[in-house]
Amino acid sequence: MYALVDANSFYCSAEQVFRPDWRNRPIVVLSNNDGMIVAANRLAKEAGINKFGPYFEAQKLCEQKGVIALSSNYELYGSLSAAMMEVIGRFAPEQHIYSIDESFLSFKHCYPAIPCLTEHAMKIRRAVWKETRLPVCVGIGPTLTLAKVANHAAKRIAGYNGVCAISSDEQRISILKTMKTNDVWGVGNRIAKRLGMMNIHNAFALSQMKTGIASKQFSIELERTIRELNGEVCKTWDEARADKKQIFSTRSVGNRVTDSTSLCQALSKHASTAAAKARTQGSLCKSMLIFASNSPFDEQPGGFKFVHHFNYPTNDTCELIEAATRAAIVRFNPAIRYYKIGVGLINLCSEANLQGDLFEKCRNPNKMLVLDSINAKYGTDSLFLAAQGISQKWGMRREMLTPQYTTRWKDIPLIKC
Repeated sequence: MYALVDANSFYCSAEQVFRPDWRNRPIVVLSNNDGMIVAANRLAKEAGINKFGPYFEAQKLCEQKGVIALSSNYELYGSLSAAMMEVIGRFAPEQHIYSIDESFLSFKHCYPAIPCLTEHAMKIRRAVWKETRLPVCVGIGPTLTLAKVANHAAKRIAGYNGVCAISSDEQRISILKTMKTNDVWGVGNRIAKRLGMMNIHNAFALSQMKTGIASKQFSIELERTIRELNGEVCKTWDEARADKKQIFSTRSVGNRVTDSTSLCQALSKHASTAAAKARTQGSLCKSMLIFASNSPFDEQPGGFKFVHHFNYPTNDTCELIEAATRAAIVRFNPAIRYYKIGVGLINLCSEANLQGDLFEKCRNPNKMLVLDSINAKYGTDSLFLAAQGISQKWGMRREMLTPQYTTRWKDIPLIKC
């Protein structure tokens, strides 16, 4: 048996943890530069606010309905997610963190010792709420896909109250009949439309589809999904994920960049981020893509792209920043108001399996080790290269940002006794 533990409207719920007065209020969370609505809790949806639309279009409605709009507080979300996953992981011998707000558990080696899975799921909910104040729903099923189905029922079908454990065929069929095909894990809108043309409009009808037709007309993945909907285990999570072949760091700036110094600072910031990611997975970079452009909606779109090839593979932040800033200085155009800026490490190799070179200059890996360990302990950019700039006027716009209660000393909540 497997369980899927999923936080309810995670970004919005995370904002309510340290603001109990917001717990019965409609809330939306915005994307980078406060552009799009990326999260909305149930009360906000009931007020007519739709996700993935521009905030400026919904701003007046938010004000009329008393909807609280907030900038994305990624530092807070990451910290609370780690705390939530630590609590969830205590309830099973195997855990797979699927996303920032979702975690799978496997009871493969301990299920007979658990008297009641429903009661066990309720204990998970209570523990997560007690220790993190995050509301979660728990779905349990004999396959990963059915665990997702059970989680869907726990959230959306009346009577389950946040916990659903599929324990019989009758229950499984009853839930599948209430689900649309695009509610099934791995079935997108495009596939759902094609299935609709075959008169398959709900998850139960999909589960009755012949697997041979599914693999022939769609894909082997859809065949596996159908088998899983019928209780046959076909999907597992990878014990070891493959390393990324490319690493990118890119973002739209909060204020347009119009001088070479700011452009160099922005590229240095992205080079530092990408380098840290490469070191985390033990990779070295042979080539780096450096790019900057204005908006494609500007009257005269423009910018540059440049690929720098290193003589020797590296993941040293200093070397990457040096290459990025040198390219930026040469290619800067004062007539362009830069909006989209970033770097990409596009040719990666394994640091552990690298063949050494007699003429390669000596490097000190301990320097980067110290940099990473300090930032891991005290928070991102506690220690950084001055090339990134001190006051980053081009930085991401977050005008409605809440305090970073768990990751910044000055934002730690004060308790009056």
